[in-house]
Amino acid sequence: AKTLRNVIIYGMALGGMNFLFYMALQTVPIGIAVALEFTGPLAVALLSSRRPTDFLWIALAIVGLLLLLPAGHGGQALDPVGAAYALGAGVCWALYILFGQRAGAEHGIQSAALGVVVAALFVAPIGIAHAGSALLTPALIPVALAVAVLSTALPYSLEMIALTRIPARTFGTLMSIEPAFGALSGLLFLGEVLTVTQWLAILAIIAASVGTTLSMRKETSPPIAAD
Repeated sequence: AKTLRNVIIYGMALGGMNFLFYMALQTVPIGIAVALEFTGPLAVALLSSRRPTDFLWIALAIVGLLLLLPAGHGGQALDPVGAAYALGAGVCWALYILFGQRAGAEHGIQSAALGVVVAALFVAPIGIAHAGSALLTPALIPVALAVAVLSTALPYSLEMIALTRIPARTFGTLMSIEPAFGALSGLLFLGEVLTVTQWLAILAIIAASVGTTLSMRKETSPPIAAD
């Protein structure tokens, strides 16, 4: 019963995280939505930290996120409902990390498949209520399948493998590179020009990720046998 509970909570967190994030994108710019959503894994990293160096890397990641987070879009205040959706996605992301690690330890990589099924059952009624028969439009099915594989099936399967091999704290901080990838994707695919401050933010986030990786290696390295 306990193992089933972990999978169900993991799947519901997965579905809620995606649903709330896409709801936030209706009124909040993607960079701000990602930064607000990232409060979830940052909270996991903060609550799981034990050594002073852990706080150093977390602080560096927070500085990078604050530099990436604009004051508003076009000088306008953020939509409070959209911001609430993004923060809600952050809560789901934190639950996804914690219960995903437990589910992965119990069921392995198949936890990702089980989680996607639970997420679909959890979110599908909402989609049916809003879109109805439009979900079955033939022209949309190939696009929907591509999005399902590239945005859910493949990345979450890889994340499940990672969750079973590294601490939740380390995983949460390593995810700090996502806002940086978002900024780079905007540059490459949308032609968004980054400022010097944004590039400094990306470097700070990457440095935090490298720092936590090195800390993880020190923790998992075997002790040297005495002669």
